[in-house]
Amino acid sequence: MNLPAQLTLEQQFKLQILKDQVETLSKEQAQEYLLEMFRQMMVKDNLVKHLMKNA
Repeated sequence: MNLPAQLTLEQQFKLQILKDQVETLSKEQAQEYLLEMFRQMMVKDNLVKHLMKNA
């Protein structure tokens, strides 16, 4: 059973690639990247809430 909180094999692979890429970032680049990721997650949350509200 694949629970929603678990990652698929493809997601695990993408995560490993991302891990390899971010290891070379400076502290400032990593902080900017993290903030942008959180911003995008919040936008996604807002879109999902909007779609659920209008469904």
